[in-house]
Amino acid sequence: MGSMSALLLSAALLGAGAPLAPGGLFAATPLTAERSFTAGIEGPAVDGAGNIYAANFGRQQAIGIVTPQGAARQFALLPGASVPNGLRFDRDGTLYVADYVGHNIYRFAPGDATPRLHAHEAAMSQPNDLAITAAGVLYASDPDWEHGTGRVWRIDRDGKVTLVASGLGTANGIEVSPDGRTLYVGESAQRTIQAFTIGADGALSDQRLLRRFDDYGLDGMRVDVDGNLYVSRFGKGTVVKLAPDGALLREIALPGDRPSNLCFGGPDGRTLYVTEVEHQRLLQIRVDRPGLEWRRMREP
Repeated sequence: MGSMSALLLSAALLGAGAPLAPGGLFAATPLTAERSFTAGIEGPAVDGAGNIYAANFGRQQAIGIVTPQGAARQFALLPGASVPNGLRFDRDGTLYVADYVGHNIYRFAPGDATPRLHAHEAAMSQPNDLAITAAGVLYASDPDWEHGTGRVWRIDRDGKVTLVASGLGTANGIEVSPDGRTLYVGESAQRTIQAFTIGADGALSDQRLLRRFDDYGLDGMRVDVDGNLYVSRFGKGTVVKLAPDGALLREIALPGDRPSNLCFGGPDGRTLYVTEVEHQRLLQIRVDRPGLEWRRMREP
């Protein structure tokens, strides 16, 4: 790994020519120790107190909790053979966890480390990443890695599961726009991001291509309060910031080639946390605008 000055220079150069702001804006630094998670490090999600939750802390099946200062411990274990992947918080502090082995969605009530089954769908290949609307409706990506295909499922607040999109590539990262009208789905193997219109009933329509990348993969994604989309570029070792129309606004260099997912947190919602597989740790990046999910959890 190069020096910090080299990393800052790299981040500035990758930022589409944009200068690096004072205080290390858009510069990535480690938050947790190397190998504190397994190679299955995923998630992540931030609670109302600013703690970061991420999948597979210390061992598979374990969800870790990390303070903003980087102190980490085990939060909970999923039961049986279940293994966590995507994590999302509802506005009331409920934590939802995708179990890609058991085809389940678990929920944790605020302040409780006991997993409760929220939804199960045997027809899934694997529930991978989760998106959540302002009303608490979940959308789960469902890649079939063996066949290079994917689907999207909607999980209502009562746990009812409905297939809402099929015939996709390897659906992976997934997110909802701030106005609740657009669902973004990343197709990792195909290197594309698709957009769908979300109907009043939660159904999806009007599939269209938002952006195509020429190389490397893509994984998790989150939006900021302005609707800009942050996407991890797995294999390239960067996070890209895209405008709502898919235009590239910035690319941030990371100390590790395999970022899997990301979320917003910090005291003002402007810290981006990234799960990084190569070194099996969490990274942190100060950005210019707060994350949508962070703000929603603090609205009355």
